[in-house]
Amino acid sequence: MRYWNVGNSFNNTVAVAMSGGVDSSTVAAMLKDEGYELVGLTLQLWNQRRLAGHEGMPEQVQGRCCSIDDVYDARRVAEALGIPYYLINEQDRFERDVVRPFVSEYLAGRTPIPCSLCNNHLKFDQLLVRARQIGADRIATGHYARNEYDPLRNRWILKRPADLSKDQTYFLFGLTQEQLSRTLFPLGGYTKPEVRELAREHGLAIAVKPDSQEICFIPGGDYKKFIDAYLDEQGVAMPDTSGELVSTSGEVIGHHQGIHNFTVGQRKGLGISSPNPLYVIQIDSVSHKVIVGNESETTTRTLRARNINWISISSLDAPMRVQVKIRHRHEPAWATIEMSGPDEVLATFDDPQRAVTPGQAAVFYHKDEVVGGGWIV
Repeated sequence: MRYWNVGNSFNNTVAVAMSGGVDSSTVAAMLKDEGYELVGLTLQLWNQRRLAGHEGMPEQVQGRCCSIDDVYDARRVAEALGIPYYLINEQDRFERDVVRPFVSEYLAGRTPIPCSLCNNHLKFDQLLVRARQIGADRIATGHYARNEYDPLRNRWILKRPADLSKDQTYFLFGLTQEQLSRTLFPLGGYTKPEVRELAREHGLAIAVKPDSQEICFIPGGDYKKFIDAYLDEQGVAMPDTSGELVSTSGEVIGHHQGIHNFTVGQRKGLGISSPNPLYVIQIDSVSHKVIVGNESETTTRTLRARNINWISISSLDAPMRVQVKIRHRHEPAWATIEMSGPDEVLATFDDPQRAVTPGQAAVFYHKDEVVGGGWIV
């Protein structure tokens, strides 16, 4: 099949975002077979040696998403396919738009999603800019998602993929209509095992390469150590956000060393003993109080989200029944959404949801379509 974007007239040149993994490499091989003129692009986002060996950070940083190893694998695949390949340095922009907001959000008591920030500000925005510079009208990525043009709504629609276990639409809710119209998601109709088989059929050496599960700039997944090391490197003192651990009834039951050490729903690492398990219920960035309670107190029936990006609709003019996803691995839950401010949505769930976390995204679905999404406050 050919992945023509309905409603637009584009040339035959496509820039493939090559991460060095199985998915994007298979996309390049598939599109090459389909007769597209391809150019491989890899964004160099973070100097993997930068904080290696810093106090608390591991010496070895290879083998993670966007690592030097991945760049090597992407270049090798491009050479095997006989397509031009370029490595684009976007480290300064990545630090500005992803790393610094990530650190700031945690220091403010919120829990950010760097992958969504990266998609919005870099992977789709800058890749499309670079693609045009080399004569390509469109980009193709290895994301598990689908997009199509609906002439009745005159809108590009983002849909969940065939393999729901690999669904990445949660991280793509910020894509604009322009970006969706110029992006190909060739893996949207395939399962991960099918993609690995396609990679083997095309003779790609990375067919058995494992998936990366870590945030690309945080080896080992320990964000607390990363924040300490990053601030130290920048010559910035860790702000004093120490404060009280308080029960939901207002009783002071302990003290903590900083609100960045906590996230809503957290159970372990609270630094206090209790006959019953305690969970983080709320983090007050002003008073630096961390409110804790029992598991039943972690649930809520409502959330508010701001900075909304609508995809399948142009605006929300009346209350709408949707399913809402509040974390990547969260099973979408039925809710009614309605506007509660100029750029704010109130979602009221049918059933209480656990650990609705400020800083995370709330993504709204109607069947397999992404209606839109925003940031939980």
